[in-house]
Amino acid sequence: MTDAAGEDREVALAAVVLAAGQGARFGAATKQLAELDGQPLIAHAVATARVAGCRPIVVVTGHDADEVVRAARAADPSGDVEVAHNPSYRDGQASSLRAGLAVLQARVADGGVVLVLLADQPGIAPDAADAVVGAVRRGAEAARVRYLDGVGHPVAFAARVLARLTAVTGDAGARQLMGELDVVEVTRASAMPPDVDTPGALGQVRAARRTAREGA
Repeated sequence: MTDAAGEDREVALAAVVLAAGQGARFGAATKQLAELDGQPLIAHAVATARVAGCRPIVVVTGHDADEVVRAARAADPSGDVEVAHNPSYRDGQASSLRAGLAVLQARVADGGVVLVLLADQPGIAPDAADAVVGAVRRGAEAARVRYLDGVGHPVAFAARVLARLTAVTGDAGARQLMGELDVVEVTRASAMPPDVDTPGALGQVRAARRTAREGA
């Protein structure tokens, strides 16, 4: 299912939120719908994309697609959320990236940027998103964040490389292409935000946020 709302708009900055995975390590519940600070994880990713100024925000769905879409749209009543369903989501994250970028490929303006976010990484800071978008706008083909403990999301891509990204196959192909692009790494003096892959990881994120609020 591809939601074609707004398809005739040429856009300067769009987002792809990868929210298709089954999250087997999370148990029977759908990970993207697990709540943090009273909102499902998918809502946190959508909010980061909105703060970064992304319009539209393409949410790539797979497992439990209808519920994930409902939660994503509830988080953005302005109507900027669009949907790209990836029936092959079990093939890996690269297949979901291709599904999301394919929706945008013909719509992003020359010089435009696509920001990629993960639905299970709610700790992404808005200024990290701004930094990778800014690096691409200054000429890089792609940009990602180098944290104290490694490189990670968010990632941004220039419009001129989208055709190459949508043509790769398999997770290995996407990683290989990243190695061939002009990738700028923007640095942050903090650890990489944790992926919420298990209920235990979610509990740790909740506890850390509670501690931060109490210490503020």
